[in-house]
Amino acid sequence: MKALINTAVDTLEYQDHAAPVSKPGEELVKVQYSGICGSDMHAFLGHDARRPTPLILGHEASGTIVGGRRDGVWVTINPLNGCDACSSCRSGRSNVCNRREIISMPPRPGAFAEFVSIPSKNLLEVPSFDFLKLAALTEPLACGWHAARLGLRAQDAPVSDLKCLVFGGGAIGVGAALSLRAMGVQDITVVEVNPLRLDTLNGISGFEVSDGRDPKAAAPGSVDLIIDGVGLASTRASACELAKPGGVISHIGLGSGEGGVDVRRLTLQEITFIGTYTYTPQDFCDTGAAIFSGQLGPLDWVETRPLSDGQAAFDDIRNGRAAAPKIILVP
Repeated sequence: MKALINTAVDTLEYQDHAAPVSKPGEELVKVQYSGICGSDMHAFLGHDARRPTPLILGHEASGTIVGGRRDGVWVTINPLNGCDACSSCRSGRSNVCNRREIISMPPRPGAFAEFVSIPSKNLLEVPSFDFLKLAALTEPLACGWHAARLGLRAQDAPVSDLKCLVFGGGAIGVGAALSLRAMGVQDITVVEVNPLRLDTLNGISGFEVSDGRDPKAAAPGSVDLIIDGVGLASTRASACELAKPGGVISHIGLGSGEGGVDVRRLTLQEITFIGTYTYTPQDFCDTGAAIFSGQLGPLDWVETRPLSDGQAAFDDIRNGRAAAPKIILVP
């Protein structure tokens, strides 16, 4: 099969690679759409020791089952696989299983390839071929759905009364904003600083858009719920400043690991800081259902490119030349 392989820092090569062989309990999926995630970018730049080269990246995928009793069934892939035995897995939180695996991280190759093998329980059926491209958004949008759900769960006020802000206009930030809307929030602003992406975001309904400096920028101490989809010291500092007393910060971005948290203000103002990692299996299913029912809108803000052009796509994202919140590669 053909695969896009991260062979060195800043380097992706489109090569022939042995096709995966499914183990018992797994199914082989012909990948038809595979999105580029921020974590793929971290690995590409050499910032993720968990993903050593050479490695097939990619974990946001949809496609068609090949062989077996479900041959030809359209599916989207939940790339997270828990042990099914620990207390986290038994309570439905396999995303925090200490023995979890994810495709695109050893020992499991990723979905920037023509085929990928995945446990049957990790495959969510897609109701129509017409949804197959959008189904590749299930994974990143589920991250936003999970962060929104946990952030709203920590609120005391009615959802419809909340003022919410999301840092980051990529697919996770947009997904968080659209999830908040689907959950009943009315006042939502997405903060994005890339001018190209700002133009795209202004065409998406369901939330306001700001660069953080314009008249729509939130005032300090005015926001009930902030979802940080960027995760830099600067966005964490802004979140701590903008959160109102008793407010909540859902932190999902993995831009950097240090700095920005004003622990004194969090303590004195009883601001809740929640780390949110990916999603639970139920979040993944609920996000898929929301996509297929149209609850998250038309989701017409993605860009598709051939898998063979993966190097150029990564370069464009790194250099701020990508206007779309999500680029999806097509094998």
